[in-house]
Parts: sequence; C-alpha cells; structure tokens
Amino acid sequence: QVQLVESGGGLVQPGGSLRLSCAASGFSFSNYHMSWYRQAPGKERELVAFITGAGDITNYPDSVKGRFRISRDNAKNTVYLQMNTLKPEDTAVYYCKARGQLSEYWGQGTQVTVSS
Repeated sequence: QVQLVESGGGLVQPGGSLRLSCAASGFSFSNYHMSWYRQAPGKERELVAFITGAGDITNYPDSVKGRFRISRDNAKNTVYLQMNTLKPEDTAVYYCKARGQLSEYWGQGTQVTVSS
C-alpha cells in the first residue's frame, strides 16, 4: 500500500523556520522525483520545491528561492522541506508528491500557519 505521510507543520511566527518531512512507503522511493506543493485557502495548489530521484537536481519558484530547501534521504525513504524566513503568505497546507514514470502519489497534507 502506497503511503506518503507529511509531518512537521504547525504555527510559527514571521521570520521563523519549520522543517517538514514526508515519509514514503509502498513504492521504490529512489526511482521517484519528489515535490512539495502548497495550497492556501481560495488559491490554486502551487509547486514550491522539486528534487530528482537521485537528489542531484532541485528547483524552486522565485517566491521561495533562497528561503526553502528540499532534500531527501533515500535510505530513509523521506523527503524534507526546510523553510526559513517564513512569511504570512507562506501559510497553506503543504503536500508532498511522488512522480514516477507511470504513477503519481500525493500525501494528505500538513498545515503551516505563519502568524504573530
């Protein structure tokens, strides 16, 4: 059974940091590119970070570049999102996604709220 389980969300003050984790099971993790997306209320889901299966290539939109960092540990079947210098506009539900050649999986999401 395929599972992607996000954790690490919560309430943080502006300027603070959070580290999200996404634990994967049920598929060959290292063969899948991994991404983090977020969706704020009333907005479309947007990509915030991408990493290849080998972890050698990452990509970020301008809105988070320099503040967010994606990484993965293929031995632990886990992908991470380090988020620094958080802003109120980063408030959203954050999802991880696994994309392989023939299949795609999503986690259930974890809430991140940036507020004073």
